[in-house]
Amino acid sequence: MPDTQPAQRPLHVVVLAAGKGTRMRSSVPKVMHPFAGVPMLGRVLDTVSRLTPARTHVVYGHGAEMVRATFADVGAHWVLQAEQLGTGHAVKQTISNVPDAALVLVVYGDVPLVRAAILEALVTAADGGLAILTAVLDDPTGYGRIIRNQVGAVRGVVEEKDATPVQATIREVNTGFLAAPASLLGPWLSRLDNKNAQGEFYLTDVVGLAAGDGILVTTQEAKDIWEIRGVNSRAELAELERHYQRCQAEALMDAGVSIADPDRFDVRGGAVTAGRDSHFDINVIIEGPARFGERVTIGANSVIKRTEIGDDVVIHPNCVIEDAVIGANSIVGPFARIRPGTRLDDRVHVGNFVEIKNSELAVGSKVNHLSYIGDSSIGRDVNVGAGVITCNYDGANKYRTIIEDGVFVGSDCQLIAPVSIGKGATVGAGSTITGDVPPDTLALARARQQHVSHWRRPRKKKN
Repeated sequence: MPDTQPAQRPLHVVVLAAGKGTRMRSSVPKVMHPFAGVPMLGRVLDTVSRLTPARTHVVYGHGAEMVRATFADVGAHWVLQAEQLGTGHAVKQTISNVPDAALVLVVYGDVPLVRAAILEALVTAADGGLAILTAVLDDPTGYGRIIRNQVGAVRGVVEEKDATPVQATIREVNTGFLAAPASLLGPWLSRLDNKNAQGEFYLTDVVGLAAGDGILVTTQEAKDIWEIRGVNSRAELAELERHYQRCQAEALMDAGVSIADPDRFDVRGGAVTAGRDSHFDINVIIEGPARFGERVTIGANSVIKRTEIGDDVVIHPNCVIEDAVIGANSIVGPFARIRPGTRLDDRVHVGNFVEIKNSELAVGSKVNHLSYIGDSSIGRDVNVGAGVITCNYDGANKYRTIIEDGVFVGSDCQLIAPVSIGKGATVGAGSTITGDVPPDTLALARARQQHVSHWRRPRKKKN
């Protein structure tokens, strides 16, 4: 039998991101202010991408160069709204680029917590008519009110500045999100006028036009009011950020992680997963994607970025770890910095005031005090003493240091790359090594100690 199901309409998403955000008191466009480590617009674009739209149109205006440069790789169709004449005017700029067969979803670049699930429901409800996202608020101040007739059908939306005292008491509000077939939305947009208190072309006026044309207006209610809240000031941005961070903390705690103080814990960027019985102390910041094994301990004031950490690892306080892999049963810190490209195998110890960059340390090796290890490959069971430096940069080029299994490097040595220390070798404290060291040998490179008799320290001259 032939398929009698109607063909699915291609989805076109319009993201409104042209506003200046006057109350932000900033030279940065409002949608570019960071939320959970990424610009608000970035979070919204990521959310709508989960709907797999045929095309995403971004209406931009204030700070145009910055906005486009930041999201140059997202593959969006960019539409410049040179004059901000209202939301209806903004959507109208895009409609000529949308085929009549498409379904249009309008979202906002300054509403960072909106979920893909509620947008999907809105799109489903709009096939053949107009669907709007609403919410019922205890305090509807600032929102347009939903106007219904005696049988409950939606007749329109009135903005707060245009509402009568009776209309202002309505608690059901319009969030601004809507979906409609392009073949209907285009003509409605062409009929908008700016005869209102703000002198703008309101997108919300299409609701009244739809109802007047006898088109069914469907409402989809957002139960979680946080996901429909926009950002108009730095205080509102901070309030939404804390709500989001609390949700991230609660999700991790539900998975079996202990968090010393959920109000002093931040997750930014991509997804973070953690195994059971891990413990995060206060002021821990995690920038995902990041993955933690079971029974991991992260000390206070540590910053972990895009890192994979194995089971039973201890990160002592005040460490910064970025783009790295930390093997099981390893210990890092306190006050250690693990830079990009570093891979620590199992049971590696990295101590206080140690910096490691673009290096591998094999099982059981230790760098415990005040050292810099850069562009190095370190074998198993190596001990690197205090104050050791791999001198990997000659001012123009970087070179690699190779330290094989079982090597002991004494304190305060400089290893001038490119250089290789053979298996089982020992480097005496205070040595400057400029050539390869054979296996199972002792390398010493320091001047013979001298004593100068009758030597006096310089003294200040008296006036």
